[in-house]
Amino acid sequence: MFKDVSFGQYYPINSPVHRLDARVKLLSVILFVVAIFFVKSYFGFMLTAALILFIILLARLPIVSVLKSVRGILLIVLITAILNLFLIKDGEVLVQWEIFVITKGGVHTTIKMVLRLVLLISGVSLLSLTTTPVQLADGIESLMSPLKLIKVPVRDIAMVMSIALRFIPTLFEETVKIMNAQKARGASIDTGSIVQRVRSLVPVLIPLFVNSFRRADELAFAMDARCYNATDKRTKMKKATLRFADFVAAFLILAFFAVILLERYYFPTVGINIDAKIFGGLL
Repeated sequence: MFKDVSFGQYYPINSPVHRLDARVKLLSVILFVVAIFFVKSYFGFMLTAALILFIILLARLPIVSVLKSVRGILLIVLITAILNLFLIKDGEVLVQWEIFVITKGGVHTTIKMVLRLVLLISGVSLLSLTTTPVQLADGIESLMSPLKLIKVPVRDIAMVMSIALRFIPTLFEETVKIMNAQKARGASIDTGSIVQRVRSLVPVLIPLFVNSFRRADELAFAMDARCYNATDKRTKMKKATLRFADFVAAFLILAFFAVILLERYYFPTVGINIDAKIFGGLL
């Protein structure tokens, strides 16, 4: 399970998406996350999926790498789907067995909730797949630069966030190695009841925490040896500049956000139901 997690990993390739300014990508992801919570129709989800697919093709990313990020939330998706399916009792009753009732409204709510979670994680994972931790740190620092006026340590916050993002796949790899080592010693981690599995994770978590603190200590010494934070006037080898492609990307994400808002708030007021036009009597 852990080896399939792709969040926090960078896919090195020269593509138009990789060359975009990190600040534009960060703001685009924030706007994407806000927009997806405004989506309430199947048309909106189709538009969101088309946008993600377009970015994947433009960035020349393997779709498998993006889908791997979804595997980590499959349990959350499953629990959410079951709760919505049986607890929401709106609309026509489709299935009823004793106390369990499945309604048409519950089915549609479940499908939309699953789509929202899957698309949300897939879209956010594109940021780490197309942006290096250094670029993310520089972008976060640049966007938070106005906070320097009130003495907020912006550079330190950006560096902490980039380091945390960078070490997510490293910690997962370390967890897999420790679990394999425990299995080689006869430990039973994947079998037994839930309580037994939780108890079997204790021999995994203890060395994982020890190794994490050791890595943090080594990283602190390495940064100190390179005189990091020795001066307040640090310079950058590469200065980020906005190009024409960055403005095009910003326009596209703004257009996507505008369409989502129109579909949610404006179209219903003028009697336009896009879902009904596309799916007809299926809804």
